[in-house]
Amino acid sequence: LQRMKDEFWDTEPHYGGDRVIWDALRAACEADLETARIILDSAGVIVAAADMTICYDERGRKYELPRYVISPPSNLQR
Repeated sequence: LQRMKDEFWDTEPHYGGDRVIWDALRAACEADLETARIILDSAGVIVAAADMTICYDERGRKYELPRYVISPPSNLQR
C-alpha cells in the first residue's frame, strides 16, 4: 500500500495541475482532519467530493485522488 501511495504522489503531478496544490493535497492526506482543513484552505483547494477524491484549485483545474491515498482501506489484514 505504501509503495502504491508513493508511486501515485511521485507520478501524478507530472500529468498536470500545479505542483504546489499536489504538495498541499499530499500534506492534507497525511494530516489529521483539522490540520488538513487548514492546509487545503490556505492553498485555495476546493473539495468537491465529501471524501476528498475530487478537488479543484482556484483556476478550476481538477485533481482526482484515489481513496487509498486519503485513508487506509478498511478491508486490509495485517
